[in-house]
Amino acid sequence: MPAATSFDDFTDIEAFLRIPRVTAVAAGPTGRVVAQVAESDEHGSKLCSALWELDPTGQEPARRLTFSAKGESNPLFAPDGSLLFTSARPDPQGEDEQETSAIWRLPTTGEASVVATTPGGLDLLAVADDGTILATTTVLPGATLDTDAEARKARKDAKRTTIWHTGMPVRFWDHEVDDLCTHLVLIAPDGDLHDLTPAVGTVPLRNASADLAPDGSAVASTWTERVRGGETRTSIALIDVATGERRLFLPADQDTQYGGPALSRDGRYLAVTRYTIATPTDTTYPFLEIHPVAGGPKVAVDVGDLTVTGYTWTEAGTLLVTGDLHSSGAVLVVDPDDGQVVTIADGGVYASLSACGDQVVALRSDVATPARPVLLAGGEGAAASGTGGNQGLELPAPGLVSDLPGTLEWVSADVDGIQVGGWLCVPHGASADEPAPVMLWVHGGPHGSYNAWSWRWCPWLAVARGYAVLLPDPAMSTGYGHTGLNRGWPRRPDVVYRECEVLFDQVLTRAELDERRTAMLGASFGGFMANWIAGHTDRFDAIVTHAGLWALDQQHRTTDAAAGKMRVHGHEETNADWYRAFSPHHAAANITTPVLITHGNRDYRVPISEALRMWWDLVSAWDGEPETMPHRFLQLTDENHWVLTPANALTWNTTVLAFCDQHVRGGEPVPETLPW
Repeated sequence: MPAATSFDDFTDIEAFLRIPRVTAVAAGPTGRVVAQVAESDEHGSKLCSALWELDPTGQEPARRLTFSAKGESNPLFAPDGSLLFTSARPDPQGEDEQETSAIWRLPTTGEASVVATTPGGLDLLAVADDGTILATTTVLPGATLDTDAEARKARKDAKRTTIWHTGMPVRFWDHEVDDLCTHLVLIAPDGDLHDLTPAVGTVPLRNASADLAPDGSAVASTWTERVRGGETRTSIALIDVATGERRLFLPADQDTQYGGPALSRDGRYLAVTRYTIATPTDTTYPFLEIHPVAGGPKVAVDVGDLTVTGYTWTEAGTLLVTGDLHSSGAVLVVDPDDGQVVTIADGGVYASLSACGDQVVALRSDVATPARPVLLAGGEGAAASGTGGNQGLELPAPGLVSDLPGTLEWVSADVDGIQVGGWLCVPHGASADEPAPVMLWVHGGPHGSYNAWSWRWCPWLAVARGYAVLLPDPAMSTGYGHTGLNRGWPRRPDVVYRECEVLFDQVLTRAELDERRTAMLGASFGGFMANWIAGHTDRFDAIVTHAGLWALDQQHRTTDAAAGKMRVHGHEETNADWYRAFSPHHAAANITTPVLITHGNRDYRVPISEALRMWWDLVSAWDGEPETMPHRFLQLTDENHWVLTPANALTWNTTVLAFCDQHVRGGEPVPETLPW
């Protein structure tokens, strides 16, 4: 799709999946702004990212900077104005074919060149004022940066693929937790590498978040250790760059963990998120804190109902914070000395905050708009004036979407004294004479919100097909403070469904909506809700469950997040009433609604065994001829918790809508062999 083209045909799912997606943005010296833009390749086999230069005045069209088949990502400006990024593109100056991601530098004029590479690849984290780069890499046990290549070659030649586990975890989302050790490395401007953590094991820095002080003197990083009961705890460590000395600055304990360390530009402050440990009575609560690095009392930032999703420091010394808020989002400015908070942007969900000088850029999204790069006018000036309501100046970039196939409206209902809201999408042309069938979608998490555009679960594809879609934010949704996060804990589907159903029943009183034709859809926690709802009501004409939990006694032990699940819910023998009431498989015999199960084989958060067991329970219990069974199972053999490959997303979206068409609208049966 050309950069200036605006997409408007939501009936064309394949074209929808080829819309460019702006996934990150970075601000740099002299006002430069660069965006990372992902697009489907020719065959729909993958998304590939490139970097684009944006006009900070919002006048000129975007200009593509990189073009490799491997793609480029994670843009970050160096102090000299050059652009750093990661890519597995081949090095024209190298002797070997590039197989792992290296860090590259694109000068203001000239061609990109490799700054540094390692056998385990490099992930770019931060850059100091002198151009020193902080990155992570992986190293085989017992190897060093100098000997890792030889050790990897020996393992590859021997075709050794075994993993020796000594504790939990053993999986994470979509990949095995192997015996590779993650190291923090410093890269000098000339490409010289220095290993900051040469003796680290396999656990401490896996999936670490880290930051480099602007003067290059220290690194703040998460530091994870195993503890009893199959659990891990994550602290914050400070590493002195000159000596390599490491000390636990914020140690975790049985009640608290930490994440997201970010050092202020003057090195005086460290912003972190403190997380409480979930229990059977209380979920995990996040707290934004600012700690003086030299010691002294912390500043606990009161962000109100906002659920923090990210933050970055400005050169002026304030902290910019993004988060979910009331089924939308906001950007706050925080004074680190006293924690005073001012809203500078709202009316959308903001991400990828980047600040350089007095310029602040971000990505802004809402349910009707995919992520667009915006310049937030006067991050400091707005803080001084105390003004909110600003949504920023949109910068021209690929991926424009216009002319939605329906209307978007905020709706709410009173449920036992609590206002439960959500977004209602209604197709153009729906009327009392031709009311639209209605879908209820329940979001995942359960700590999540229907507040932003989704490429994986886009309601406008269903709206273009004639459906109205209700997107509620019930109990345990983000953006409603700690009280909202904990309402319905520990993962009570009856509480969530009651709130969704009351809101659903209220919107169904509208003349333009058809209460006689309905479907319910959900993924992850929403898939768990779909499975539980299927066994507790027959009010829907069709149910679609993706990555849904089915047998909780099984799932809680096989998920990659087993420690947290078992800590909160315990064993079925000691918490029998909860498991009996809320594990969907106990109500399998009650299911009469046609169910479409979809699941990825590489999903380790909700293992494929959940779908396999549910499918057996449905098929084996069907009391009619096999050809009359209404249930279906779409297995995605190379996908994980999400359907990410464009070609598979085309099949998934088409199948889901065809299944709903068949059972909600009386359409043609989905073929025994899918033609798409």
